[in-house]
Amino acid sequence: MSEGGGAVGGAFGERLVRALRLDASLYEEVEHDPSALPQALGVVTLAAIAAGLGNPTTQGVAAVLGGLIGSYLGWLASAGLIWVVGVRMMNLTSDYGELLRTLGFAAAPQIVMVVGVVPVLGVLAVPLVTMWGLAAYVVAVRQALDVSTGRALWVCVLALALAMLLVFSLARLLGG
Repeated sequence: MSEGGGAVGGAFGERLVRALRLDASLYEEVEHDPSALPQALGVVTLAAIAAGLGNPTTQGVAAVLGGLIGSYLGWLASAGLIWVVGVRMMNLTSDYGELLRTLGFAAAPQIVMVVGVVPVLGVLAVPLVTMWGLAAYVVAVRQALDVSTGRALWVCVLALALAMLLVFSLARLLGG
C-alpha cells in the first residue's frame, strides 16, 4: 500500500494526474483495487466542487452542495446503468464496485471546470472538458468491462439511451 490508499503507485495525486491523461493502466489499476473507492469518491467530490465554483450561474454553499449531491447520485446511477447494459444485457464481466472506481476517476476532467471563473477560459473549457470527460468515460468502461474502445462506446451510448428512457418515463409518470 502506498500513501493515499491503493496499490504501489496509488498515491491520490499521481492517480489523479494519470486519470487526466486518460492512462488506461490507471483505470485498470483502480478496477482491481477495492481500496481505491475512497479515492474515486474524492475525484467525484473535487470535480463537483470545481464545476460548482467555476459556474458563474451558481452562487453560494447551497448550490455547491446541490451539485455535490447531484454528482454523487449521477455517479452511482451511471455505474448502475453501465452495469445493466454491459454485464446484464451484453454478458460482459465486471461488478458494480469496479465500475464505481473506474467511473469515479473518469470524472477527473471535470476538475478543469474551475477555470469557469475566468470569462474567456470558462467558455472554452466547457466543450473541451465535455469531450475530455466523454473520452475518460469510454476508457474507464473499456477497462472495467475488458472490451474494445468501440464496444465500450456502444455500452456508453446504450446506457445513455436507457438513462434518457428512464428520465422521460419518470417525467411522464409524474405528469411533467
